[in-house]
Formats: sequence, C-alpha cells, structure tokens
Amino acid sequence: MIYTVTLNPSLDYLLTLDSFEPGALNRTLSDQYLAGGKGINVAQVLHNLGTAVRALGFTGGFTGLELERLLHEAGVTTDFIRTAGNTRVNVKLRAGEETEVNAAGPSLSPDQFEQLKEQLGRLGSGDTLVLSGSVPTSLPGDTYEQLAAICVETGCRFTVDAEGDSLLKTLPYRPLLVKPNHHELGAIVGAQISTPEEAVRHAQKLLAQGAEQVIVSLAGAGAVYVSRSLSLMANAPEGTVRGSVGAGDSMVAGFLAAVSAGRSAEDAFRFAVASGSATAFSDCLCTEEQVLSLLPHISVTQLEGGNGQ
Repeated sequence: MIYTVTLNPSLDYLLTLDSFEPGALNRTLSDQYLAGGKGINVAQVLHNLGTAVRALGFTGGFTGLELERLLHEAGVTTDFIRTAGNTRVNVKLRAGEETEVNAAGPSLSPDQFEQLKEQLGRLGSGDTLVLSGSVPTSLPGDTYEQLAAICVETGCRFTVDAEGDSLLKTLPYRPLLVKPNHHELGAIVGAQISTPEEAVRHAQKLLAQGAEQVIVSLAGAGAVYVSRSLSLMANAPEGTVRGSVGAGDSMVAGFLAAVSAGRSAEDAFRFAVASGSATAFSDCLCTEEQVLSLLPHISVTQLEGGNGQ
C-alpha cells in the first residue's frame, strides 16, 4: 500500500477568468472547489492510475469535511486526524497567467503530531510513504526527519518532495526517491541549473548524501533521472500548458505507480514524465487515459556520469 502525508492540506478555490484587473470588479468564467495539497495530489493521481493508496494528514472544520467529501467522492481512501482549526482555503486564479493566494492553515498540537507518528509506526516493509509539501510552523523543524526515522524502524520505503532542510535532513535515511525541480535543487546546492547535465551533476550530490533515486523536473526542457548506476534525460512532450499546479506531484505518483507495477526505472521515469505533462496539459489532475496517450511522445536517452560519484 502507498500512503501519502499532507501536513497542511487545503480546499482550493479555482477561479477561471478571461482577464484579471486588480482593484476592479472581475467576473469569473467558472469556479470550482478542489482537494488540494501536494500529498493529496499524489494520492488522487495514484488512484486515477489504479494504484492502491490511502491519504493521511490533518483536516479540520467545515472546510476539512468538504475536502474529505471531495476525496471520498473521487474514490480516494483517507484516514485524517481531525484538528480544532479549519482546513485552509487557497485561491487559484487562472486569467492568462496563474496567481495563487495560499492561507497559513491551522496550528497543530504536539498530541496531534504524536497521533500521526503512531499511525506511521503501523506501516511495514510492504508499504511506501510519500512525504510531500511544506511543514507547518506549529510542527518541529525536523518533522520530516522524525517521520523518515520511523520508516527506517518499520522497514517502510519513503519518498520526499520538499524544499531545503526538510528534504536534506531525510537523506541519511535513504529515501527511495526525492523529486526537486531545478529551482529547488539549485537553492539546495547554491547554483543555477539550466541544463540537464548540470541537473545530473548536482543531483548526484543528493545521492552521495543518501538518496537512492532523484528526479529533477526542468519544466519545458523535460526532466532527468539519476541513480547510482543510471542517468537519464526525458523530453517534455508537446502540448498546451493549462497550469503547473500538481504537475510535480503527478510525476511522483506516476513513478510510484509504475514501480508498484514492477516496471523498470527507465519505464517508471517515462511514466512519471507523462503523468506530470498530462496534468500540466489539463484543467485538473491527470487521468490514466491522458498519461497513456502521451507515453509514445516521450523519449528517454542516457546521459554520461550516472554512477552517482
């Protein structure tokens, strides 16, 4: 079973407009409430791809109930811990370009964090945990490190899609996969990354610190995959980008879905790129049909320097 953890989920209010003018009356073409949060996006795409998944994390108030209703309606199994505060509402504006207004979210208590750790302590060697997104300020700065340590104790594999120290502190625990984009990786290593070769070179630094596999998304330039034995580059298929929200989460989901199905690292990487692209080309998270339609348009080539040294 794959489990996702979303520490600060959201109810996303998506507004689509022809144009947006600050300080003026603007009218929408459409509006929609969506279940949001990086781990929740991963869970939804995994479900869409036919992979068993359970979403964990924290929800509260009437907004949390609506978030859970949307997930259950979509067929996603959940086991959230309830909080006193309301799940946050994030506003997403699509009017030629994307604008996001993200709320802070409720405070979480030490007791609630202990409940989550108890949940994760029941996972085992046949499970995979996805740690994804930011850590609320009410939780310890080493939250992901603590959760990674639990995975080592139980034998549960885990992946990490987070920024900065939240990612770096998990590396000694040997995550199955980490997936920074080129901006996030550049911030970690203190360098600007603009080519696949640069992405590979800097991704190998994460391998040296303990990561087993790294995928670096390069936006329209595609993505690279790096392990200790392999370095791969994949192109981004042609298509009209509708939005970037959830594309990186879809890559994580696509990779894990393919690995769960017993596919090779190269095939899983292709599936990850197809999943991320399918979401970018859609108004919502990708479906299996959309992913499969893009697979023939993605080519993978081997790059030099794949030994992780």
